[in-house]
Amino acid sequence: MASHVALLHSITIGGGRRLVMADWRAMMEAIGLRRPKTLIATGNASFESDEAVIGQLEERLETAFAHSFGRHVDTIVKTTAHWRRLTAGNPFPEEAERDHRRVVVRVMREPLDEAAIAALTPYATQGERLKIADGHLWIHFPQDPVGSRLVSQLTTKRLGVGTIRAWNTVRRLNEMIAG
Repeated sequence: MASHVALLHSITIGGGRRLVMADWRAMMEAIGLRRPKTLIATGNASFESDEAVIGQLEERLETAFAHSFGRHVDTIVKTTAHWRRLTAGNPFPEEAERDHRRVVVRVMREPLDEAAIAALTPYATQGERLKIADGHLWIHFPQDPVGSRLVSQLTTKRLGVGTIRAWNTVRRLNEMIAG
């Protein structure tokens, strides 16, 4: 039995409605995933499965989500070991300690390389710092991220399938899978 983390790209399911986490957990159980747990109402979960192929789990979750809620939503699945490495690999630990809202990671389905940094750097006009760690894009925003030109460039079209999580969520999800 393997433990995994699942991240939804969006919890909006249409008509201004947001996904209810209890419904998502029930959906996961209905497709045979064991012990689903969610963290806050932002599309973060852990579960156990006999199936170990990440791509198959992602496809299974996305298909079930579309069937259950009427909308396709990209879902990123990582093993809990991968999630622990991702958390430990935060290249901005001091900045995250000072203000967890200013450090985010774009968790990627397929790893990014340094070419992504080169493509995004022209949009980092407020002192934002970008680093790739284990294929994921980490960003430190020294100023409020809302005013950053960089945020609008962090799209699936530009970077591939991925989803952004703030440091506090990354840390709390790591604590959840440890307990």
